[in-house]
Amino acid sequence: MKIIKDAIKRGATALSEHESKLLLAEFGIPVTGEKIVKSEDEAASAAAAIGYPVVMKGSGEKLSHKTEMNLVALDVRNDTEARETFRRFTSRKDVEVKEVLVQQMVKGDRELVAGLTRDPQFGPCVMFGLGGIFTEILEDIAFRVAPLTKLDAMEMMEDIRAKKILGPVRGKAPVDREALANILITLGKIGLEHDVIKEIDINPLKVLDGKPVAVDALVVLDAGKK
Repeated sequence: MKIIKDAIKRGATALSEHESKLLLAEFGIPVTGEKIVKSEDEAASAAAAIGYPVVMKGSGEKLSHKTEMNLVALDVRNDTEARETFRRFTSRKDVEVKEVLVQQMVKGDRELVAGLTRDPQFGPCVMFGLGGIFTEILEDIAFRVAPLTKLDAMEMMEDIRAKKILGPVRGKAPVDREALANILITLGKIGLEHDVIKEIDINPLKVLDGKPVAVDALVVLDAGKK
């Protein structure tokens, strides 16, 4: 794939968030609407086109911990705020930010995590569980070895302790399990087809009107493979 080849050519060990989501989208995984911008005017124009409020993030393959670096702005509501946020991110002295990601703001209190990891013994394994800040705190995660069947994916949803979060919650629609199963099956497929991909982390995978959407993603590459 061109995204991977270009990253390897420039010596990158990971894709940027935007590149990671472009790769996922090529495989049919739903991702947020977003655009990379390199000026204040572009930031305001992109935000207006996507529709306020938006999220803005510093973008780059070396900016994998954007929240800790204060490079994430939520609920940006107008052109003035979009321009101010762009200036604030790109004028930082402690970190170089050449471009900014303007992103659809997906509201929702249900956050899941999905991903891929390579086990030395079993090879590509798909991961699913409770996402957001609870991923590391609660460690409510299920694994399956790729390739996954639809039954495997459905069983993973039943394996987590917080499985009730997938049902109707506080008047909200239940999670579309078919759509979620397709995401998990696809992650396994990506791992089997591309040895150069060492890890995929989709966190959070938010629920919008019952449909799972990748809000943040990271694809890690194995520099030893081409």
